[in-house]
Amino acid sequence: VQLQASGGGLVQAGGSLRLSCAAAGSILSINVMGWYRQTPGKQRDLVARITSGENTNYADSVKGRFTISRDNAKNTVYLQMDSLKPEDTAEYYCKAVLRTMQSSYYRDYWGKGTLVTVSS
Repeated sequence: VQLQASGGGLVQAGGSLRLSCAAAGSILSINVMGWYRQTPGKQRDLVARITSGENTNYADSVKGRFTISRDNAKNTVYLQMDSLKPEDTAEYYCKAVLRTMQSSYYRDYWGKGTLVTVSS
């Protein structure tokens, strides 16, 4: 199983970006999908998560600005980021809690990061 994230880049403050993360492989079922972010020397923090029933949770710092969504047919999760601020600058990682066809339990899978840089 691989998670491929894309959509990062450089944007001015107040601008928007849309991140995508597609899971591929012998996937049987995906439970929760989410986005995390990390800056150098700090821990990786939750940005937003979405369950298979499309219940969502957001970090307080992004509420009202970021929107998470998923396309179950494509095993893909999205993060629409609006009104970006310089403090949103970070490496963004996607995570999926999923079960493969070869497994009897769910586990975490992480994608490689995609860098988001917001200039002031």
